[in-house]
Amino acid sequence: MSENTNGGDPPEDASEPAPTDERPEEPAERQGDRSSPEDESGRRDSADDPIDGVDPSSDEDDDLETVEDLGSTVEVDPGVEVDEEIAEDDLLGGLKIDTTEDIEVPDRLVDQVIGQDEARDIIIKAAKQRRHVMMIGSPGTGKSMLAKAMSQLLPKEDLQDVLVYPNPDDENEPKVRTVPAGKGDQIVDAHKEEASKRNRMRSILMWVVIAVILAYTILSGSSLLLGLLAAGVIWFIFRTLGQGSDAMVPNLLVNNGDQRVAPFEDATGAHAGALLGDVRHDPFQSGGMGTPSHERVEPGSIHQSNKGVLFLDEINTLDIQTQQKLMTAIQEGEFSITGQSERSSGAMVQTEAVPCDFIMVAAGNLDAMENMHPALRNRIKGYGYEVYMDDTIEDTPEMRRKYARFIAQEVERDGRLPHFTDDAVEELILEAKRRSGRKNHLTLHFRTLGGLVRVAGDIARAEDREHTTRDDVLRAKDRSRSIEQQLADDYIERRKDYELQVTKDGVAGRVNGLAVMGEDSGIMLPVMAEIAPTQGGGRVIATGQLKEMAEESVQNVSAIIKKFSDVDLSEKDIHIQFVQAGEGGVDGDSASITVATAVISALEDIPVDQSVAMTGSLSVRGDVLPVGGVTHKIEAAAKAGCTKVIIPEANEQDVMIEDEYEDMIEIIPCSNISEVLDVALMGEPKKDSLVARLRSITGTAFEQEAVGSASGSSPSPQ
Repeated sequence: MSENTNGGDPPEDASEPAPTDERPEEPAERQGDRSSPEDESGRRDSADDPIDGVDPSSDEDDDLETVEDLGSTVEVDPGVEVDEEIAEDDLLGGLKIDTTEDIEVPDRLVDQVIGQDEARDIIIKAAKQRRHVMMIGSPGTGKSMLAKAMSQLLPKEDLQDVLVYPNPDDENEPKVRTVPAGKGDQIVDAHKEEASKRNRMRSILMWVVIAVILAYTILSGSSLLLGLLAAGVIWFIFRTLGQGSDAMVPNLLVNNGDQRVAPFEDATGAHAGALLGDVRHDPFQSGGMGTPSHERVEPGSIHQSNKGVLFLDEINTLDIQTQQKLMTAIQEGEFSITGQSERSSGAMVQTEAVPCDFIMVAAGNLDAMENMHPALRNRIKGYGYEVYMDDTIEDTPEMRRKYARFIAQEVERDGRLPHFTDDAVEELILEAKRRSGRKNHLTLHFRTLGGLVRVAGDIARAEDREHTTRDDVLRAKDRSRSIEQQLADDYIERRKDYELQVTKDGVAGRVNGLAVMGEDSGIMLPVMAEIAPTQGGGRVIATGQLKEMAEESVQNVSAIIKKFSDVDLSEKDIHIQFVQAGEGGVDGDSASITVATAVISALEDIPVDQSVAMTGSLSVRGDVLPVGGVTHKIEAAAKAGCTKVIIPEANEQDVMIEDEYEDMIEIIPCSNISEVLDVALMGEPKKDSLVARLRSITGTAFEQEAVGSASGSSPSPQ
């Protein structure tokens, strides 16, 4: 906005209770003749509209891009050398830096967004066309950052101040007027100056009248008490008139005079009054001694975000009535303010319609759509965009360079952290790979990754070092664990005092299974099977607090057993025990091959190699299906002393174990239960005969597909 936009002359007749339509500084639109939001957005679609809240004629901002100039590709390393020959294999993507201080951070938030190219392009389009957006995805993937970025793309020239005037005809229906941003202060000051002049004149007149009364009383010899009483009455009358004059000063409801960019209002979790506006309660409002109605009006987030962005995370937490009112505000582009809570003045006061022509950015997890008002969602979908936020992004040299820039952004945004050395950045990129749960991918959960950056920086700063090193990052990985993760690790540590693991020789009916606790703690979970004569029909009995999915996996295993076994299972009970499962029980189906191996071993009386651990789901045809958390499970097996670990063949691409474990354990991918038994069972030739028989009756029914890792707060073979 140019400098003279905030200027302008005060109203010609500031003493009037409300400005008239002839005032030059007020726009022609009023609440009765405002054009619809669709019409307004049509007028803003001109390619000449600035997008950065800056007058295009300003010399210092001539180099700013317009919406049409923006795309998905952003230069991430201006001024930094990139070695393209090593970029593919280099963790920094070929960046030649000593520390993150060498990396230039873009000024605008929209250029700082990493990995969400589709969402970023939609935000740019939505800002240009003034469309609403709903972003659904996991926490920490950049939803609020994109919403803030949108506010920087909107034109500042459209901003308005909103004034509330007293209504001489009905004090409970204050009048509303809008003026260009920056003029509201001038109008209020002009009214205050006019009221001050009137009060001074009244004060002078009051003292003159009082002096005359007292002089007359003294000269005429009348009662001095009557004279003082008359002077008091005069003082009270003039004081009341003065209050009436002050009450004519308008209330500056929304002040955008100092806004550098379009407003951004985060109304997440706001109650109805904070979101929709409210009217303060005044205990002295009776008897003419209270605060005038127009001065008690409070704007809501929908009004403060007029011509800007209203951000609502977890929108499903709003009650249905509030969502309905929000939908009305979106549709009309204006919403009257009235009491919304028990502490307000209730419905006694209701203003004229107040402008609220905002762009709404709604966000939430997948469950946010369940409790969202269907008409409100339809309003967004019909007049805007819906976008799902990615959890991971393909690992490319360009993305690795952007991750290095992300670390530089976090350091600059915090303002108190030492910059990171190149090896510290490499360690963080390795952690981003591990947290993705997929090979050749990087996580997009930047909030938790940013937390790791800050913890590492705090460690370096506490030791008064100039830069944050790789050792600081490694220490931060331990310190930045969540509460759930700390509880899981504590449980695993205490469990070692009563260790029942066996990693030597062979034991029939006992298999070392693997599970995940917390977010990323692997744990050994032995499974034992025993065959006993039935006393009422053959049954499969599983203990260990199995949850629904785990119980179903046991039933799937029984199909394989019945198909290959020569034993009449109607005369046998199969007992399966998940040893040391803990209070949380077992959830998930990744213990399927563990259960099958244990039962088959018990039925055939063939020992299982106790140096082998395993994880994997199992189909009724005998296929070994992919599971989650394989990296953490492999590391748990290595820590427990196992020398081999069996994983689904489809999960081979997801393995990203730490370097220290690579020489400790052999990873064996399998695609069929016969391959699992060939590795796990001991004893020739009985084992060979069993495996050959299984190969003849099982086959591949599915194409192998990798899945992402999963985690929980209890042992969770996923």
